[in-house]
Amino acid sequence: MSAGEPGSVVRRMLLGSQLRRLREARGITREAAGYSIRASESKISRMELGRVSFKTRDVEDLLTLYGITDEAERMSLLSLAREANVAGWWHSYSDVLPSWFPTYVGLEGAANLIRAYEVQFVHGLLQTEAYARAVVQRGMKGASTADIEKRVALRLERQKYLVAENAPDFHIVLDEAALRRPYGDREVMRGQLQHLIEISQHPNIRLQIMPFSFGGHSGESGAFTILSFSESDLTDVVYLEQLTSALYLDKREDVAQYESALKELQQDSPGPDESRDLLRGLLQLS
Repeated sequence: MSAGEPGSVVRRMLLGSQLRRLREARGITREAAGYSIRASESKISRMELGRVSFKTRDVEDLLTLYGITDEAERMSLLSLAREANVAGWWHSYSDVLPSWFPTYVGLEGAANLIRAYEVQFVHGLLQTEAYARAVVQRGMKGASTADIEKRVALRLERQKYLVAENAPDFHIVLDEAALRRPYGDREVMRGQLQHLIEISQHPNIRLQIMPFSFGGHSGESGAFTILSFSESDLTDVVYLEQLTSALYLDKREDVAQYESALKELQQDSPGPDESRDLLRGLLQLS
């Protein structure tokens, strides 16, 4: 991958998981590992989860602590550390992004399967430019026009993943509430509904609508996204966005619960063809 691609996030995660395995194989605690590189236990935890960039000196010292003396193995891991520190294309948007979001953009771009449930608005990967602008203006009250346009540009850039040569599979359940809640004027909403009808026919996109008529369902806790990767070393990650932060869950039991909730949502929602019919009905009403 080039510097413009999201591979750096995946490389951080891969390097972190390898460092964790090496540490555990030697029976060394995170606290002891942190002490050896003049850092805290939480810093080691963040490194092993791929949440922070890596200093070459820290990786060298950890490899020595873990008894890795083979030069080829050391060079391989140090090379991975250097590649992991390459800034992604989204780095230039960091001035208009909340601090936790660049990690998500990197993970999203590296995933080979994205599964999501959305209730407040249409998922960012499926928004039209006009709808995205209305959403961003609502969320960034008081921001300059330039900052708003920069955030919209990032959203449109992310959408290129879905139509790229190696596009991920994208399985999304949209709550009917997201389609009935207006962002922008009537024409903006009509354009958004039409876009959903069209893009949902792409072979890698599976769009389902959870209708009001179904009543209560398994998505009661709110929106979430599950990211899966082709690299066997990487676990699935659940992304939960909050008002002032975000959660990234990768414990198997946590991921399993969200997978179960999404599977139930998919089973309870009309299929893709019926969902397109629902969209057409909403379009006629709008």
